[in-house]
Formats: sequence, C-alpha cells, structure tokens
Amino acid sequence: MSIADKAKNKAEELAGKAKEAAGKATDDRDLENEGRGEQAKSNLKDAGEKVKDAFRG
Repeated sequence: MSIADKAKNKAEELAGKAKEAAGKATDDRDLENEGRGEQAKSNLKDAGEKVKDAFRG
C-alpha cells in the first residue's frame, strides 16, 4: 500500500469520525450515520489494500 493511499484512507476515516461526532452533538442521525458509513468505507479500502500487499509480497 502506498503512503498516499494510507493517507487518503486515514483522511476519509477522520472525516467520517468528525461527521459522526457532529451528528451526535446536533442530534442529527442522518449525519451520524453518514459518518459511520464513511468510516466503514475507509476501513474496507484499507483492508483491500492490505490483501493486495499480501499477494504482492
């Protein structure tokens, strides 16, 4: 996994956490769920990259 991919996935995860926290703070369930979705998406991308790395090395 390249450093750029790691950074991008981490940025998406952090954005998701921020949205989730904002949703909790404002009692906006849609925003909270959107944040959780972004975190899950980021984690899946990260897992996919790790699988690719395992087959390469």
